Amino acid sequence: MVYGDSNDSNCRLVRMKTQISAPHDGSYDNEALSCSTIDISAHGNGEPHGGLRGSNEFILSDSGKKVAGDDQTGQLNLWLQRKAKSAFSEKMIKKRLPILRWLPQYNSTDAIGDLVAGITVGLTVIPQALAYAGIAGLPAAYGLYGSFLGCIVYIVFGSCKDVPMGPTAIASLLTFQTAGGNVGKAILLCFLSGVVELLMGVFGLGFLVDFVSGPVSSGFTSAVSLIIVTSQVKDVLGITAKGTTFIEIWRNIFNDIHNVQVWDTFLGLTCIAVLLIMRIVAGLKVGPADDELKSKNHRIINKMMWLIGTSRNAILVIVCGAIGYTFQSSAVAPFKLIGDIPPGLPSLKAPPFSLTANETMSGHEESFAEMVSSLGSGLIVVPLIALMENIAICKAFSNGKPVDATQELIAIGLANIANSFVQGFPGTGSLSRSAVNNASGVRTPMGNIYTMALVVLSLLFFTPYFSYIPKASLAAVIIAAVVFMVEVKVVKPMWRTKKSDLIPGLGTFIACLALPLEMGILFGVGLNVVFILYHAARPKMSVERLTSPGGAEYLIITPDRCLIFPSVDYVRNLVTKQSIRQSLPVVIDCSHVYGADFTAATVIDSITQDFARRDQPLFFYNLKPSVCAIFEGLSPADFVVYYREEHLDDLLKQRAYKPKEVISA
Repeated sequence: MVYGDSNDSNCRLVRMKTQISAPHDGSYDNEALSCSTIDISAHGNGEPHGGLRGSNEFILSDSGKKVAGDDQTGQLNLWLQRKAKSAFSEKMIKKRLPILRWLPQYNSTDAIGDLVAGITVGLTVIPQALAYAGIAGLPAAYGLYGSFLGCIVYIVFGSCKDVPMGPTAIASLLTFQTAGGNVGKAILLCFLSGVVELLMGVFGLGFLVDFVSGPVSSGFTSAVSLIIVTSQVKDVLGITAKGTTFIEIWRNIFNDIHNVQVWDTFLGLTCIAVLLIMRIVAGLKVGPADDELKSKNHRIINKMMWLIGTSRNAILVIVCGAIGYTFQSSAVAPFKLIGDIPPGLPSLKAPPFSLTANETMSGHEESFAEMVSSLGSGLIVVPLIALMENIAICKAFSNGKPVDATQELIAIGLANIANSFVQGFPGTGSLSRSAVNNASGVRTPMGNIYTMALVVLSLLFFTPYFSYIPKASLAAVIIAAVVFMVEVKVVKPMWRTKKSDLIPGLGTFIACLALPLEMGILFGVGLNVVFILYHAARPKMSVERLTSPGGAEYLIITPDRCLIFPSVDYVRNLVTKQSIRQSLPVVIDCSHVYGADFTAATVIDSITQDFARRDQPLFFYNLKPSVCAIFEGLSPADFVVYYREEHLDDLLKQRAYKPKEVISA
């Protein structure tokens, strides 16, 4: 029943029943109008809804031609034509090739900014690439192999100017846990991850990253940071301690602690201290606080301090390499060195789709199917985490502009596919290098080309000298970089805003430390979904005892969200309990109920029957027409809806309601 205004001055109660059977002419009645408070029957010569009908027999195409509604082939062809027209429109082409948007406006100012930023990032990416290869369990050269070709691809397809494409700490650790240090599997993982990312972008699946909440992401990132730091402790101490999980690595470290190398430990700890000090130097400023009052000398000194602090990794690696070379040439080698790196660029070839017996740990050949099977869930986890990292960078430096997750998926997917043809392992945008890129004044994605040039030059001319770099110094570079990824600072704001969010965050953190990373993040997402479902199943319900304009007391119950299957039994029990306790007319305020389902409709039907048996009035206030149509689908016998507060007294008079004695609980 819908109680509303008619053409007369008096109000009346109207029972509307929707006829579902369709007329023979192919038209249909608009069922949404069955809950409208507007009476239009007088304007349609007695026909339902005033004669308003919508045709489902014909669909008007873009060309103006009519296509029969039951002509599925015609509809499919029209849909394909619209998609093709949209895909090849100028707007879509520029959206999928972002270089077409900024390259025509490229000028000398942009070129200078990109040059400075690209070289600065290049000085950072080279030592990090060498170090991250160690995290992935691969020879150092493979970090450089994955740091140049993807940069070119991102220039064309990338939508964020601050993203420098290449290996990252998290992607490297996931590569190690997935490929187990096997070079062939790591390269194939890069190729397949790129394919998965590209397909996700083509099918618009970038929204999947939205299912990883902020607390889960923070817990995952913090756990990964500690695992990476732990994995580098062995190189600082100069011992051998393998493992894939936090607990396993520390167990092996304690088992081999008696083999600690003094010189490696001294060098590693000294490098960590120097890097942390140089990090502080990068943020120091001399002169007045106001930039306009600084002299030219002040600006030069500040810029030099920032440049030295920003290039700290490259400076440290060069100095330590010189030290390693000195000891090596004097036939005394107290440090463990990273070893020989093949000079020159890698050969351009397809990723391995099978492994020979010499390339496997088991000594048996592996087919493509066996390789894919051994990679397991990493084929999904690695692309998703890469997307998370990249989107986090885009959001951090977007200045409020929307982030196109689909385009970023296409960009990093194509970049990883390209990297796999030069023996690279999976990579994505690095947050630390993006911060350097942004602070260096990058203007467009063209900054990647200068970073690529430095990597190529290092491969062509400097790889013989890289072999003298001590492992302890690279471990120090990683530790000093990722230790700040532990997101302790989010705990306090999370505690102040919503304490329950700490549970999925802490759960993810512990699970990622104790379990493989893919299991840890899956546990965190699952825990977060449980919280969401519980929140949906327990809506907040306000219960108030009010008096109508006519002086009648009634009980108003207001749910704060939609009525769907997890919550309807909870709502029913509360409504029943309060109505029996108060023994008053009950009004359910549906102002916040924006959706419902079949289960909710059955419960509403049951509630109305219960109230009818007790002869206790039950009304629904301000129910949205779309929700009303769902409830009306079961044709409940005593379902009454009204939309004005003053109508409540008229409804009570029509029900001949008389107050009863209150029943004690």
